[in-house]
This record gives sequence, structure tokens and C-alpha cells, in this order.
Amino acid sequence: MNFDESVEYLLSLGHETLTIKLGLRNTELLLEALGHPERSFRSVQIAGTNGKGSTAVILDSICREAKINVGLYTSPHFVTITERIKINGKEIKPEGFARHATSVRRTAEALVANGTIETVPTFFEQVTAIAFLAFQEAGVELAILETGLGGRLDSTTTANAGVVGITQIAFDHQEYLGNTLSDIAAEKAAIIHRDIRAVVVSAHQPPEALEVIMKRCADIGVNPLVSNCEVEIVEITDDGRFCVTFKTPTAVYERLWIGMRGQHQIDNAAVAIQLAECLRLWFNFSSQAICEGVTSARHAGRLELIRGTPSILLDGAHNPAGAKALREHLERFVSVPITLVFGAMRDKQLASMSELLFPVVQKAILTNVHNPRAADVLTLRSLAESHLAQSQIDLANSSDEALRIALEKTPPTGLICITGSLYLLGELRPRITELLNREVA
Repeated sequence: MNFDESVEYLLSLGHETLTIKLGLRNTELLLEALGHPERSFRSVQIAGTNGKGSTAVILDSICREAKINVGLYTSPHFVTITERIKINGKEIKPEGFARHATSVRRTAEALVANGTIETVPTFFEQVTAIAFLAFQEAGVELAILETGLGGRLDSTTTANAGVVGITQIAFDHQEYLGNTLSDIAAEKAAIIHRDIRAVVVSAHQPPEALEVIMKRCADIGVNPLVSNCEVEIVEITDDGRFCVTFKTPTAVYERLWIGMRGQHQIDNAAVAIQLAECLRLWFNFSSQAICEGVTSARHAGRLELIRGTPSILLDGAHNPAGAKALREHLERFVSVPITLVFGAMRDKQLASMSELLFPVVQKAILTNVHNPRAADVLTLRSLAESHLAQSQIDLANSSDEALRIALEKTPPTGLICITGSLYLLGELRPRITELLNREVA
């Protein structure tokens, strides 16, 4: 298969969140048939509801500064599937992706043909195998793996990571993970296994979630490190970037400008720093690498500001905890009129997200997202009308139309905030950055 054919094939397996099949057996059998590429490198697995992607990106940046040959596997992607697999900060090349996708497809279909498995592995299972093959071929020393969903039955867990991080746990994906924070925490904490070398847990956990994580560690016989960084906020920019001094039990990292906006990134950076310290089990790198990695890390779509007239803020808040962090940022750092472009998935806690976001904006443009799980605009309008007058609400049939309306109706000194779903950001970010030739800050 060439690249376009490989993407078409993977998409034909069904949308990754609609055809998800939690369980490790198919992935384990697929990796065994591929020669166990996941055993050719050490790995760090990061799970959590919010912050796991940012934490993974910060840790990847630290490792690159330390000259470690590092692979990064994240999801979902914004524009192209190659974004999910990075080696030393660079996306996998399309031809390399296609070559590995072809190997994975052939192997998967052979397993079905000989009766080893009943159906071909899912989209996410196959892309995970593609990532592992790419990391093996590149001679990656360390793979940083962002858990796709949950942890216990997520394909990334087949790597049997030696170091684990757990970021903030909150309500999301209850249909798969359970209806209580304890249930959700149990699914995520299950990535902690008996061969683990180190576990770093975000200090910003609800008590019931932390209790579950600590019990899992006790049952396994692992001493977790609950992120115990002392943090001192030294300086804050007008647009929400924080300069922080971090003090861990072993080192002090003074006056680090975190590369991403938002106070919530302080906790993500603290987890990444302590994960990096744990990696000294395997690698020898300096405190300077940690400092420079935290400062240089960037993560698209996380309070990402695109300056202009008006400026545009992209944030992937897709659950109440994310919406709360976004609202806090808007209330603290934005004093101009806000136009909200909002599209979300129907299986999210839309009422809670609406209560957090709609009261702090002057206008809302509600849009469909090109995704089979998307909430329709009439549902979104009924929620918005509880907080905004009808004259403040516009409906759009597409994200392109929503952006056009927002640009027309937002004053040059105002701010357009695009949020509700990473899929919405994926549709609009390339249009904004390329067609409008904006500066990304």
C-alpha cells in the first residue's frame, strides 16, 4: 500500500472511538506475529483523563534535549495520521508509515486466515503496532506512550512499560470506563504491573481516585511517587504563560518558563520532571536537559494562541475538567469580548461543559463536527439558550462556516476561542494557520 491507500484501509476499519474494542489479546497476538517490536526499546506509559498528552510532550522534549533517541506515540491526530508517531521530534514519513501499515495489515489478515484471531485488529490496535515497528526500525531507546483510552485494556499497555505516569483523573468515557471516579481510576491504575520500576502520580487527584491508585500500588508492591514538587510561581505573562521554580526531593529547577499556557500545565510539567528523574534508572542526563525540555515543549491545540485581528485561541477542552481549566484561563487572562466556536461529541457531558463556558462569552457559534459521534447543533443550541440570549447564538452547518461567521462578527480587538473537541480543532487549525497566514504564539 502507498500512504493514501494505507490511510484509506485504516479508516475502513471504522472510526477509532466507535469501533473500539478494549482488550489486549488481539494486539498481543499481532505483536507476537510481528516479532515483538515492543521489546526492542524501553518505554514510559502515561495515562489519565486530562494532561496525559501534554505531559508526554513535555517528557519527549526533555528526552530530546538529553540526546536520547526517543519515540512519541499520541492520539488523536489533528490533520494527518503521521502526527501520532514522532521520532526525535519529527513525524514519521508517509512512505515509512505506509510500509509499516502494509506489514501490519498482511500480518493481521494472515492471523484471521489461520484462525488465530476472529477479526482483524481495530484502527487503534493496528496504528499502535505501526508505531512499535517504526520505533524498532529507528533504533529508539525510549518510547513515550500516551494511553488511548483507560489503561487496563488499552493497546499501549502491551509494551509493558517500566515507568508509568498517571495525570489528573476526571469524568470522561464513562460508557467504557465506569460511572464513578473510583471505577475510572481503577482502569487507569491497572497499567501499574509487577515489573514496573517507577510510578509517578499527579498530586491533583480526587481523593477517591488517589485511594484506588495507592491501593493498586500496594497490591503490586510498588512505592509510588505522588508528585511532590514544591512549586513557586515566579512570573506570569499577560497571555497566561507561567514562570515557575520546581523543587523535587532531589533537585531545584529555577525560573522555568513552561512552554504551554495555563496554570494547569504546572502540574503536567511537575509530573514530566519527576518522570524524567525516574528515567535516570536507565539514562544519564543533566538537570539542564530537564530545564530546557520544559521550556521548549509545545503542544498544538492546548491554549494555543494565534495572534491577529482578532486573535484566535485553540483549546482541546472536551470534558468538564478541561472546560473548567479553559474558563479559569479566560476569566484570568482575557479582558476583550470572546466569541466561542463550539462543537463537541454527543457522548460528552455537554450540560456541564456548557455551564462552564457559555456564561463567560459574548457570542457563541455552534457547529457540526465532521465526526459520526458529533452532537447536532440543535442540541447545542438548547444548552446555550440557558446562558445566552438568542441574538448571541449562531448556528453553522460546518466548521468552515462557523469560522467565517466568527471572523465576521468578532471585533478586531476581540478573541475567537475554538473548543469543545480536538476533532473540531483538527478541522480548523490548518485553515487558520495556512489560509490566514497567522502567527502561532
